[in-house]
Amino acid sequence: MIKLDIMSDPICPWCYIGKTHLEKALAEHPDHPFTVEWHPFQLNPDMPAEGMDRRVYLERKFGGKEAAIKVYSQIEQTAEALGLPIDFAAMKRTPNTIDAHRLIHWAGLEQKQNAVVDALFQAYFCMGIDIGNREALCDIAEVIGLERDVIARLLSSDADRAVIQERDAHSRKMGITAVPTFIIANQHAVPGAQPPEVWTSIISELQGQLAET
Repeated sequence: MIKLDIMSDPICPWCYIGKTHLEKALAEHPDHPFTVEWHPFQLNPDMPAEGMDRRVYLERKFGGKEAAIKVYSQIEQTAEALGLPIDFAAMKRTPNTIDAHRLIHWAGLEQKQNAVVDALFQAYFCMGIDIGNREALCDIAEVIGLERDVIARLLSSDADRAVIQERDAHSRKMGITAVPTFIIANQHAVPGAQPPEVWTSIISELQGQLAET
């Protein structure tokens, strides 16, 4: 198997789109060589713990209302073409994602990482749930089969907060500045939400290389 490391943030729409593209290609090639691991990268590491109003955040990030509308219209069109039911109107707040990343980390220890990443994307983009809210994160954890009481206790502590921050910092030191970023076999970076045909080409190339060894 070949390691595919994915740097992502669960409030990044391109990460959601990129995951959908990747999984379409993987489903079409069930003999693909990848084993996937998700890694933390906070788009907004300085976000207040309670998050902030999403409209205010977007206008600050993109330099005004018109610019934010332009950026998100492209995202909306791409999501619609994929059949992703993103409900932008339901998304009232932009959360701090440190706790969501902690949950992804803990889910990985239970071999449930992909399930929790899916659940976080669904909660935020499809239902407008504030995934910075710890009760909401406990709900998500319970749905995917993690022990709610354990997750609640961990979230109420600083468990693995420093680990997440260190892993995020490591990615930035590697030169990663945006997500999603995919790292193949610790060697090759594939930036952005690449379409399924790109992944199909990569899979075919890797399978050819493996066949020669």
